[in-house]
Amino acid sequence: MRAPWRRGLVGVGVFVALLEVVPRTGLVDPGYLPTAGTIAGALGEQLSREAFWSALLDTLRGWSIGLGIAVVAGVAAGIVIGVVPALRAFTASTVEFLRPIPSVALIPLAVLMFGTSMQSTLVLIVYASFWQVLVQVLDGVRDVDPVTQETARSYGFAVPTRIRVVVWPAALPNVITGIRLAATVALVLAITGELVIGSPGLGRQIALAQSAGAVEAMYGLVVVAGLLGVAVNLSIRAAERRLLRWHVSVRRENAV
Repeated sequence: MRAPWRRGLVGVGVFVALLEVVPRTGLVDPGYLPTAGTIAGALGEQLSREAFWSALLDTLRGWSIGLGIAVVAGVAAGIVIGVVPALRAFTASTVEFLRPIPSVALIPLAVLMFGTSMQSTLVLIVYASFWQVLVQVLDGVRDVDPVTQETARSYGFAVPTRIRVVVWPAALPNVITGIRLAATVALVLAITGELVIGSPGLGRQIALAQSAGAVEAMYGLVVVAGLLGVAVNLSIRAAERRLLRWHVSVRRENAV
């Protein structure tokens, strides 16, 4: 086991210990912050309920669908815009205008269009994740070695061939980075949408537990959301190391 993992586990252990001790000392009312043992017990009870697993599947479904749409659209748009300088110049101001708009600002529009269904949450997920992928792909295409591009052009490679053998391999590290960022953002927006809009999923279960005064269950569901985020990040990292094992950054990381 590598040292960073050991330090990370120690940090988690210290946090859990503090969570167990602080409510017992009276520094925080246990009614607002239960002990770690109480939260673990409530989480175990949630794991035995069908409603929990149904909510978890709803969250994963919305996350995966929204992320998939955003990745496909972001990669396609990024490559098309990136390889056509005039198109990139034409869309630069539009991208910079739309990208900073918070996805939560679209909640009224999403609810107006789709009500409290999963589609409303998908609007938020796709919008927020799309920009993460698009910007990274644009940066990756822009950083392609111009000498390599000119060489491919001088050999008479058609545009699709240049994209496949020159642009795509060079931009792939940025593409993976964009997917990793988008995956995290998509999960945050999935749970936020469920929490605020009321669409099916973990976020809705958290809101229901809070409104019912089931504080322990609420914290247990929050822990699940956090563990889900860790699992998503670790999975994307593992895929990144496998897909980019030829890249210098991954080789350097594996050598540490």
